[in-house]
Amino acid sequence: MAVRVENIFANLPESVGQEQLLTLFENEAVRIERIVSESYSSPTGLWYDQPEDEWVIVLRGHATLEFEGEKLVKMKEGDHLAIPSHLKHRVSQTDPETIWLAVHVKPIPLHRSAFGSKLLE
Repeated sequence: MAVRVENIFANLPESVGQEQLLTLFENEAVRIERIVSESYSSPTGLWYDQPEDEWVIVLRGHATLEFEGEKLVKMKEGDHLAIPSHLKHRVSQTDPETIWLAVHVKPIPLHRSAFGSKLLE
């Protein structure tokens, strides 16, 4: 397997008012994505309700997330937070160019560990 260095800021899409996701790495336990948001807001009434835990960091720009119950969380470059599975949330607003890194930790069946060994017979 060849080792290849890539740059997270390379080949940024230009799509005002949208979000573009690029999967950087994925296996059975985790998915890591680069998200580019350009003056983006989630569509009215859309709430993310994901089956996996998510950790996000703002690498460039600013964003405001809204969590169910009308709690707004403002984030700037370097800010990160963990979003537990099934915590409903949406993107309230982003700067003209906001770049995130999102790590989605997939649920692991109780009888298996992240490394594939059996925990229960």
